[in-house]
Order: sequence, then C-alpha cells, then structure tokens
Amino acid sequence: MKKHPNKHIREAIDYAVEVGMLSTLASQDMHFILGHTEHQMSVWSTPKDPETHAKQILRKLKQCNGDEL
Repeated sequence: MKKHPNKHIREAIDYAVEVGMLSTLASQDMHFILGHTEHQMSVWSTPKDPETHAKQILRKLKQCNGDEL
C-alpha cells in the first residue's frame, strides 16, 4: 500500500489498518476510505491542516468502534 505523504495522517491510517477499519484504498490518487457502511470518512492527500485532519480520522475511528479504541 502506498504511504500517505504526511506523517500524522500516515500514523492515523496505520492505526486504522491495525484495528481493521480501512475499507477501501485508491492508491493512484492517495484517496482512502475509512470505516464501514455506517461510518465512512475520506482521507485526503493534501488537506489544509494535516494534523487536524489526522485527529478527525482518529475521532471517526473511535466513533466506529465505540470506546474500544
């Protein structure tokens, strides 16, 4: 799998892979979909604020898995 260019987002994606929440990857444009049918989130390759985007990813993962994360 291609790695995201931003380290904060890359760490969030790696965590999503660890907990089994990475459902789709379109590596040609670095577009990832996290979650499952009820909760999904796109991960952008060039967000304005990468650190905030990484925090949003982690919040969505927590929402999907409840308090288990």
